[in-house]
Amino acid sequence: MDIKTVGVVGCGIMGSGIAQVCAQSGYQVIVSDTNNDFLNKGLASINSFLVKGVEKGKISQADMMATLSRIKGTTNSQEFADCDLVIESAPERVDLKKKIFAELDKVCAKDVIIATGTSSQCVIDIASATKRMDKVLGTHFFNPVPLMRLLEIVKTIATSDETVEIVRSFGKSLGKTIIVARDDPGFIVSRLNAPFTINAIRMLEAGVASREDIDTAAKLGFNHPMGPLELADYVGLDTLYYASSARYDEFKDPAFAPPPLLKRMVLAGWLGRKTGRGFYEYS
Repeated sequence: MDIKTVGVVGCGIMGSGIAQVCAQSGYQVIVSDTNNDFLNKGLASINSFLVKGVEKGKISQADMMATLSRIKGTTNSQEFADCDLVIESAPERVDLKKKIFAELDKVCAKDVIIATGTSSQCVIDIASATKRMDKVLGTHFFNPVPLMRLLEIVKTIATSDETVEIVRSFGKSLGKTIIVARDDPGFIVSRLNAPFTINAIRMLEAGVASREDIDTAAKLGFNHPMGPLELADYVGLDTLYYASSARYDEFKDPAFAPPPLLKRMVLAGWLGRKTGRGFYEYS
């Protein structure tokens, strides 16, 4: 299958990053969001990221302009009718993702692959909203997408080998290293990292140490680039909460259960960097 135009549903932190790397790799990109405010914010973040790249000498001004020229923003899902591949990057709620997939299934041509960017939700559950379960899989990118080299492909019991190979080749064209996981909660990376992050929150909740000392312990003790609480703020506490809940619902393992503090922070709207407050405060 020849992929020329890529659709991205959602222009938030992850969606805008996916749109950017696709456009930088030469693909035409159509990226959507629910309203113009969200869409314009996402497009502005792409522009800002590229401008910084030019300032640092990582890309040329001409490359930046060429990348931006390949990106089209929209609030109309009918625009995805001309796409060869669509990647969904909506919040980590299965009901929302299934609604999006049902709509895409009607809009997109029958041979188009539809991928979900979920980091932990059941991919076959999302795929069940379509009539093309063999052409649905997970494409778990990592944040920030333009800098992180890994792409985790998630194969369900219904995903065809052909679909996996097409997306594997596509991922490599973006400069990503590909790993393939079975459709189990958390897949590989999130399942490895979740207990570590959850335990850090529980330590803070229990007063074992301050947020700064917990993060410093991880950075200097394990040589991690960010502490677990800093990373949680960066990813989004709502994303972390929904993902943790999904893993716990599936495994019933207390190691994956979201701590009460995390739930209360999400209820308070303290979602991390994107809202200006999480475990840390942001201007």
